[in-house]
Amino acid sequence: MAGEPVVGVADQLPTWATLVRAPNPGPMTLEGTNTWVIRPAGVSSCVVVDPGPLDEGHLRSLAEHGPVAGILLTHGHADHVAGLDRLIELTGAAVMDESPGVRRIGTPGHTGDSACFLVDLDDQRAVLTGDTILGRGTTVVAHPDGNLGDYLRSLELLEGLGAIPVLPGHGPALTDCAGAARYYLEHRRQRLEQVRRAVEAGATTVREVVESVYADVDRSLWPYAQWSVRAQLEYLGVESSATDVRWDTS
Repeated sequence: MAGEPVVGVADQLPTWATLVRAPNPGPMTLEGTNTWVIRPAGVSSCVVVDPGPLDEGHLRSLAEHGPVAGILLTHGHADHVAGLDRLIELTGAAVMDESPGVRRIGTPGHTGDSACFLVDLDDQRAVLTGDTILGRGTTVVAHPDGNLGDYLRSLELLEGLGAIPVLPGHGPALTDCAGAARYYLEHRRQRLEQVRRAVEAGATTVREVVESVYADVDRSLWPYAQWSVRAQLEYLGVESSATDVRWDTS
């Protein structure tokens, strides 16, 4: 969910990282999807992380950073991968799991296929987190593909990386992966307790839980909040009779 950065904003990027932000701002994409171009010193080719949406100008801009040796993907949501086939056409690059100095870490939770990439190049470490940790606010657990138990374990794994920079899929770069992960874990635990109390107070549908627990969140985000509520109810072992609801956010 959109909000303020949960730890300090990085005032500079690693020398091997270039941000090419897609022109797709919105409530869930913040300023737009962050496509990261990784190029260590002295290397002519680069690696692209998350091509972003199918936007010709954005994809051509990425191709101009080439030659592109490969493409890495944090997860399969359209705002991160819809431009993949076109970027392959423009560059001839293929999708890879890892590249020299870049290690894939499975971090399911936001989605079942979510991954982060730990980069250690030019004596500078950072982690690219996709939507698992955002540059501003918190993310959703996109039920039913996303799973809250998996997400909590993934956050604990990221906490163990220590105070290294975070290069997220949306929003600004952050200074401290461990600090951001701890904040996210505490936020999730607080939300779980709020959901538990809402159910104990008589909420029986997803909408009733959202209206109670997310009353402090902009109504335009309530349709997305129901994903996280469903994941929280599943985690708590609570069944709901509600199907997906239509929201009037005007």
